[in-house]
Amino acid sequence: MLKLYFAPGTCALASHIALAEAGAPYTTEKIDFKTNQQNSPEYLKINPKGRVPTLVTDRGVLTETPAMLAYIAQTFPQAKLAPDDAFEFARLQAFNSYLCSTVHICHAHKMRGPRWATQETSFADMKAMVPNTMGACFNLIERDMLKGPWVMGENYTVGDAYLYTLTLWLDGDGVDIATLPKVKAHRAAMESRPAVQKVLAEQRA
Repeated sequence: MLKLYFAPGTCALASHIALAEAGAPYTTEKIDFKTNQQNSPEYLKINPKGRVPTLVTDRGVLTETPAMLAYIAQTFPQAKLAPDDAFEFARLQAFNSYLCSTVHICHAHKMRGPRWATQETSFADMKAMVPNTMGACFNLIERDMLKGPWVMGENYTVGDAYLYTLTLWLDGDGVDIATLPKVKAHRAAMESRPAVQKVLAEQRA
């Protein structure tokens, strides 16, 4: 049995969807950011980074979304959530790494300014740039990275769960999804999947 620690509205949604799509046996525990539970002594014993998601397995704890998605896909190969071919798997990892290391960081500048600066003016400047930086990231995804209908083309993968998760942030980041027709179609296709509907209901509970 796997255990996923998550907070609603975070990138943990990607791993949650992947678990459901894989048909994995799992439980979840919601971490309350409003009470700073992610920095509680109890949680820091599980994940010293004080972040979500965290996936507890029978072999130990995993953190970082690309690693967790790869683990889920490889642990449940019957779900076919990642390519078997090494080069194609690396391409999927490259896409997920871009979401993690670039797109997510651009989004975080909206409300995580104290991670990088100390002046209020700096925070405001970072926040003002988010529509531009997130827009540029998703224009690149739209133009060059999202094959359609799924990230890798005809085959659904864990990369689709990750892209969908970050797509949900666009409205709040000041990016009009109507200007991204492939991304918009991808979001609609994701929301028609039973596993996604199940997970969204679980996260709202």
